[in-house]
Amino acid sequence: QVQLVESGGGLVQAGASLRLSCAASGLLFSRYAMGWFRQAPGKEREFVAALNWNGRSTYYADSVKGRFTISRDNAKNTVYLQMNSLKPEDTAVYYCAAPRNIYFSGNYYYADEYGYWGQGTQVTVSS
Repeated sequence: QVQLVESGGGLVQAGASLRLSCAASGLLFSRYAMGWFRQAPGKEREFVAALNWNGRSTYYADSVKGRFTISRDNAKNTVYLQMNSLKPEDTAVYYCAAPRNIYFSGNYYYADEYGYWGQGTQVTVSS
């Protein structure tokens, strides 16, 4: 079955950087778009970033544009989220997600388009 396993979260101070990783198994990774979402306490899950199956198209939430970078290594079946200039408002559980179908061309920003989810990794940014 499909498994997505996130890692790399932690507690950092504002202005610091973190790199999240998501290792995928059980799917033809190189044919899947991948996304990152986050959920802060008391808030709904929100889109952070996504990239298409070949990595040539990327999408970002306005709140992270210019600070976060999504990338993929198909040889390692892994997608990354490089997070720079972290702010306290970035504090959340970060989830990796993959859509249900290969060569996805739907709405990258919409959580319901994703059928596979990881367990999440906590990112806490202190002020």
